[in-house]
Amino acid sequence: MTTLVYQSGFGNEFATEALPGALPVGRNSPQRCPYGLYAEQLTGTAFTAPRADNRRSWLYRIRPSAMHTPFQRISLGAINSDYGMTPPNQLRWNPLPVPEQPTDFVDGLVSMAGNGDPYTQSGAGIYIYAANRSMKNRSFYSADGELLIVPQQGRQRFVTELGIIDAEPQEIVLIPRGLRFRVELLDATARGYICENYGANFRLPDRGPIGANGLANSRDFLTPVAAYEDVDGPHELVAKFGGHLWCAHMDHSPMDVVAWHGNDAPCKYDLRRFNAIGSISYDHPDPSIFLVLHSASDTAGVSNIDFVIFPPRILAMQDTFRPPWFHRNIASEFMGLVHGAYDAKADGFVPGGASLHNCMTGHGPDAETFEKASQADISKPHVITDTMAFMFETRCVLRPTVQALASAQLQGDYHRCWQGLQKHFHPERP
Repeated sequence: MTTLVYQSGFGNEFATEALPGALPVGRNSPQRCPYGLYAEQLTGTAFTAPRADNRRSWLYRIRPSAMHTPFQRISLGAINSDYGMTPPNQLRWNPLPVPEQPTDFVDGLVSMAGNGDPYTQSGAGIYIYAANRSMKNRSFYSADGELLIVPQQGRQRFVTELGIIDAEPQEIVLIPRGLRFRVELLDATARGYICENYGANFRLPDRGPIGANGLANSRDFLTPVAAYEDVDGPHELVAKFGGHLWCAHMDHSPMDVVAWHGNDAPCKYDLRRFNAIGSISYDHPDPSIFLVLHSASDTAGVSNIDFVIFPPRILAMQDTFRPPWFHRNIASEFMGLVHGAYDAKADGFVPGGASLHNCMTGHGPDAETFEKASQADISKPHVITDTMAFMFETRCVLRPTVQALASAQLQGDYHRCWQGLQKHFHPERP
């Protein structure tokens, strides 16, 4: 059994070596590296980005990453971003079925929605994946954006250039732009969600008036230590670049980094460690109080992407409709359910499913949830347990792909969950 070792902290400068003395001392690129290694820098931000935002790591590897055949464009499969006419309707999908044919992580990617453009480094792409086999002699990277991966079914191992991460449902994995990795299944099948962030790197939000504590803690983000493979033999390298898939061939494993230092590195976070903040007097606060990570935009206070979760929590507000209220937002929301049930929907939204509520499209609790919450005894707190939902929220309209709109999993009757809402208006009775 592999014993994994992690380093604690989000965005920290780490130094790790799989062989003693593999890290050069006092310089990043010496004339001759220890053990005959090659020095290579991985840069995730502009060279001149402010120190607090700057992301880069120095890698000391057996062979440079440039050693591969020329890339050839290959079929996109189901990850194309072919957007049709975007409707303002509320949309909801059943879970993506696990494939019957042998399918790994890359082959199991399905594009659901997106906005912006990887060429201009703004916006995001949203995917669901389902797989039934591990990647073999194959690795993947996205030059278009960093990958926020939300496993929903099955334990998964992410073997990256900088180390190994094991993740399970209710944990997330963050893979930097351009970092090579493969996904191995630790159970028979795997499924999950991905947000491909084209814009500024994800970061922890400022807490503001909340103070020094609460929300996600930096120390709970775990980054792997160096672990290398010295394996010769045919290997396939798949790249996502400019919205297309490309394939190159190598004669060795790219997971050959013996030592590295820096802060442009993969990490994982257990969503169950999130310290939820809420009202203890009245009214249901905005969902921004559940913000785990965000990608900043060029407008202060407005994110390119927000990653928000709805974890187990206690609702104690008085004289208040406790579930999320009916609302229309300038932001667009893609929502998924990892585990359990979501408190604002009675049925139809199940683990592995998804919903999309675009800019200014009205949504909120269904008729059954509304009636139940309106009559609930709120003299006592409501303890919500056994749940984990999340939301990718963006400032721009999310355009569902043609295949998502034509999918057999799209619920054609989703709108009916609000049709049973009753008229309670009586002008003679305040």
